[in-house]
Amino acid sequence: MSTSQLRPSHASAAARRRRLRHSIVAVTGALALTLSSCSADSGSADGEISRLELMAPADPGGGWDGTARAMAASMEGADLVSSTQVSNVPGSGGTIGLAQLANETSESYLMVMGLVMVGAIETNESSATLDDVTPIARLTAEDEIIVVPADSPYETIDDLAADLRTNGRDVAIAGGSAGGTDHIVAGLLADAAGAGPEDLNYIAFSGGGESLASLLGNKVSAGISGVSEYAEQVKAGSLRALAVTGPERVEGIDAPTLTEAGYDIEFINWRGVVAPAGISEEATDTLIDLVTDMHDSAEWGEALETNGWDDTFMTGDEFTAFIEEERE
Repeated sequence: MSTSQLRPSHASAAARRRRLRHSIVAVTGALALTLSSCSADSGSADGEISRLELMAPADPGGGWDGTARAMAASMEGADLVSSTQVSNVPGSGGTIGLAQLANETSESYLMVMGLVMVGAIETNESSATLDDVTPIARLTAEDEIIVVPADSPYETIDDLAADLRTNGRDVAIAGGSAGGTDHIVAGLLADAAGAGPEDLNYIAFSGGGESLASLLGNKVSAGISGVSEYAEQVKAGSLRALAVTGPERVEGIDAPTLTEAGYDIEFINWRGVVAPAGISEEATDTLIDLVTDMHDSAEWGEALETNGWDDTFMTGDEFTAFIEEERE
């Protein structure tokens, strides 16, 4: 039946429905404009950022998460931004978060990353790569630490190495994502101990919180992570530190370096922040200025000291060149 054949009451209903549809379209359009305006308000006309989004591409409790939250607290504490929002996108050594960043269009958005991601991109054959980011700044470097539960029979790094050599896969070692820094250190230690790579039983977790839980629950023989992720439990006596991987001992941690213990291994992890690819030069400069101001703040200095992070700050083109060297 055509519209002209509808009875008057039906015609009135049809007209009401048309008016309702037009109203919905109008309201939807207005809402879209409002949301667009709100999104644009994350940065102001004078190049400052009022609301910053920070992504940690890992579960809560790990080094990337800790870095993102320390950045957020430092920026807000120093009144550099009005607000921050930290989100966690775990999985595959950060490459799931990297893929999300590759599709991000906001110019007020940063993702924490580091050496772990450089390796994970290769290990996971990630379609998203570091070509899909805008490098902003390298922030910190941190030694890795090898720990065991407090009641472990391993008293020294030699004890762990001897068991790796003798029992191989019966010795489970917890750490971060496969192909990341923790995994690399585990492989180097196994090799130095005389155990073949096929005998390494490495248990990969997507965040420091999960690996810590496996250690405290005595579900693994040992764990490897950044010093800051295990330091509190070492100092509390819940974990025993066997060695650190840097060139010098870590203040407050009663453990030798691997080289001091007789193993020719020196390894330091680094972390930084990147923005989405394709953002404007003005937005890039604004983010670099923001992170530089954060780096210079007393709040960030306190975060470095609290977490035992080394200050290895660099920005822009220098950081871009550094990433290329690391990829090679």
